[in-house]
Amino acid sequence: MTDPVKTIGAILDKQSVVFISSIDENGMPNTKAMLAPRKREGIRVIYFHTNTSSMRVQQYRKNPKACLYFCDKRFFKGVMLTGTMEVLEDPASKEMLWQEGDTMYYPEGVTDPDYCVLRFTAEQGRFYSNFSSENFDIG
Repeated sequence: MTDPVKTIGAILDKQSVVFISSIDENGMPNTKAMLAPRKREGIRVIYFHTNTSSMRVQQYRKNPKACLYFCDKRFFKGVMLTGTMEVLEDPASKEMLWQEGDTMYYPEGVTDPDYCVLRFTAEQGRFYSNFSSENFDIG
C-alpha cells in the first residue's frame, strides 16, 4: 500500500457502519456496531457521537484502549485501527459534531447531558485486501 491515508481513508468514508471495541471491567473486549464517524482528521483522529449514559462510555472512562474495524463487504476489504478513545463533553466538541435531526437521539439538543463525543486516536493499523494483511503506520 503506497499511500495508507488515501487508501484507508477511502474505505473509512464509504462505510455506513463501523465496529468499535472497548474493554470491560473483567478485561474482556466488547464490540458493537455504530453509525459511521461524523468527522476524521486523516486516519489518525476519528470522531463519533453517542449517549453519555451508554455502557461503552463508562468503559472508555475506565480504560481508554479501543479498536475500530471498518469492513467493505462489497470488495472484501477491512481496516482495523487500534488506539485510545476519549470521552468529550465540552461545548465546542459537541457543537462540532452536532447535526440537524440529532434531537431524535438527544432530545434536549446540543446541550443534552446524555450527548457526548468520542474521539478516537489511532496508534496502529492493519489492512486486509486480496487475501492478505499488512500492518501500516499511522502518520
